[in-house]
Amino acid sequence: MARGHQKFQSQQKNAKKQADIKKSKGHDQKAAAMAALVYTCSVCRTQMPDLKTFKQHFESKHPKSPMPPELVGVEA
Repeated sequence: MARGHQKFQSQQKNAKKQADIKKSKGHDQKAAAMAALVYTCSVCRTQMPDLKTFKQHFESKHPKSPMPPELVGVEA
């Protein structure tokens, strides 16, 4: 069992090691991508990142369905 100064050094070394591990994991690309998908198609539940893409999707995949109100004023 470490005592005194040796214990303190061991704790600092472990804290630095844990911080390096946490930092090395970096950003989770999958989570960031999911956060960017903010619009969901009401017909097929597909997620899109912006209104322009959403409108293009809706016009090509669901031409017979009525346009959702959030897409009425958007230009494709």
